[in-house]
Amino acid sequence: AIRRKRSSDYQTGPALKDLNGGGDPSPAFRSRQLLAPGALQALPTNAHKKECFPQIFQPWTPSASQERAAPEGGKMNDRRDYGGSDRFEHMARPASASTRTKLKKFLLRYYPPGIILEYEHMGELMQRSVDLLDLSSESDPEVLLNQIMRQESMIKESHREPLRKLIYKLQDKLGSVVRADFTLFKVLRAHILPLTNCAFNKSGDKFITGSYDRTCKVWNTNTGEEVHTLEGHKNVVYAIAFNNPYGDKIITGSFDKTCKLWDANTGQLYYTLRGHATEIVCLGFNPQSTVIATGSMDNTAKLWDVETGTEVCTLLGHTAEIVSLCFNTMGDQIVTGSFDHDSRLWDVRTGRCIHALSGHRSEVSSTQFNYAGNLVVSGSIDRTCRLWDVGSGRCQQVRQGHSDEVLDVAFDATGKQMVSASADATARVYNVMTGACTHVLAGHEGEISKVSFNPQGTKVITASSDKQCRLWDTDTGACTQILEGHTDEIFSCAFNYEGDYIITGSKDNTCRIWRT
Repeated sequence: AIRRKRSSDYQTGPALKDLNGGGDPSPAFRSRQLLAPGALQALPTNAHKKECFPQIFQPWTPSASQERAAPEGGKMNDRRDYGGSDRFEHMARPASASTRTKLKKFLLRYYPPGIILEYEHMGELMQRSVDLLDLSSESDPEVLLNQIMRQESMIKESHREPLRKLIYKLQDKLGSVVRADFTLFKVLRAHILPLTNCAFNKSGDKFITGSYDRTCKVWNTNTGEEVHTLEGHKNVVYAIAFNNPYGDKIITGSFDKTCKLWDANTGQLYYTLRGHATEIVCLGFNPQSTVIATGSMDNTAKLWDVETGTEVCTLLGHTAEIVSLCFNTMGDQIVTGSFDHDSRLWDVRTGRCIHALSGHRSEVSSTQFNYAGNLVVSGSIDRTCRLWDVGSGRCQQVRQGHSDEVLDVAFDATGKQMVSASADATARVYNVMTGACTHVLAGHEGEISKVSFNPQGTKVITASSDKQCRLWDTDTGACTQILEGHTDEIFSCAFNYEGDYIITGSKDNTCRIWRT
C-alpha cells in the first residue's frame, strides 16, 4: 500500500514536474498546435505580484534561461507581474491592435520554446504568449517569422529584426545539447528517516526534501547547505511543492491530514490547512500561485485560497483514494487520479466535474496534463497508460506493453513525447502524435517508481528500487549514465530548469546532488 501511495507523488505537476520539472507551465493560454488561431492570449498584471516573476520565466541574468529585447528601443525593466482574481476573463481576451495598445518588449522562453509579447493596453501592462512547440534547430526562421507577423497585428515591420534574432537564439539553445556526464557534487545526510520526495524551485538555486521524520528541509543547491527546517507536522511529510516559478512559497502535505503553507525565504508558517479526514498524499499550486490543491485518502480533493488559507471547494465524485493531481498550464482545470480506477477533470473556478475519464481496469497511479492542456495521460496498476482528449473526455490511445504495474507517467516540455515507468523494471517512451512506442528502456533490476524528461526532452531519468538512477537518450533509447551510490531504493529524482543539476532522494535517508 505504501508503494502504491508513493507513486502519487511522482506526477509533479508539472507542477510540476513543472515543475514541471517536467513541463514548464505558464499563465498564458497554450495553443494546441503551433501558432493555431487563438494561440495569443492576454494576461493582466497585478500590483501584489510585483516582486514575483511569471512562471514562464526565471530571474533574468545574462546567463539565465531567457533573454529580452526591447522592440521599440525602450528601457528594460523587471516588472513582469500578472494574475489576480479576474485572470480567467482576461485570458480569453482576443489579440487586437489599436491606438491604445502598444508593444513594449519581447521576452524569450526556452522550455518549451516561445516568445512572450509584453504590451500596454488601455494603461494596463499585459502579456501573451506565442508558443513555438514545434520549433527545432532545422526550422526555417523566415517562414516562422512571417507566420508570426501575419498573425500578430501589434508586431510591425520595424520589429522584424529583433524578432528574427530571438528566433535564432531559441534555435541555438535547442541545438546546443549538453552531452557531458553528471558527477556527484554533494551527499546530504538530509533526514533521520527515509525521504519521501524532493523538488527544485524554478531557478534551481534551492530544493526541498520531505521525510518520514515529519519535517521538510530547504537546501541551497550550490553549497549543499541546509537553509530551513520546516517543522510542525505530526506525521510523515509525504507530498511537497514550491509555487514555481515564484519560488517564494512551499506547501507540505502530511499523513497527519493537514497541509501547511510556508514562506520559502524565512521558513515562517503562513497557514495550516485543515479539512481532510485522512492522509494527504498529493498536492500542488496552480501556475498562477493563487490556488492550492490537495488530494487525500479520504476520496476527496480540496482547493484552497493561497492568500487567505481558506478552503474554496471540495471536489466530490471519486469513490476511492485520490493519489494524483495536476493543474493544466492555464490553471483553470485540474485532473485527479484515484484508486477507483478513474481520473476526473474538474473546473477550478466552480469545482464542477467536467469529465470522468473511465477505462482503466485497476487503480490509477499517476496523471499529468501536457503543456498545451488538450491532453491528459494516466498510468494504472492495470499495466497500461491511456491518453485522453480533454475537450471530449474520450480515450484516444491505450498503451500496452508493460508486464507489471505502471507507477508513473510524464510528458516532455513540449508534449511531443510521453514516458511510462513500471514495476516491471522498464520505462517506455512514446510518440504522442502516432502513439508508437519509440524505445523500451531496460536495464534496471527493480521497479521504477519515478520517471521524467529533462527540460530539453533529450534525456529521461528513472529512479528505481535497485538503488540506481539511470539516464537515457531519447533519440536512441540507450542508457548513457548510471547514477550510483545510494544504499537503498530511490524514491524521487528531479532535473532543475536548465537540466544541468539532478537531485535524487533515497530510503537511505540521504539526498544526492549531481551536476554536469
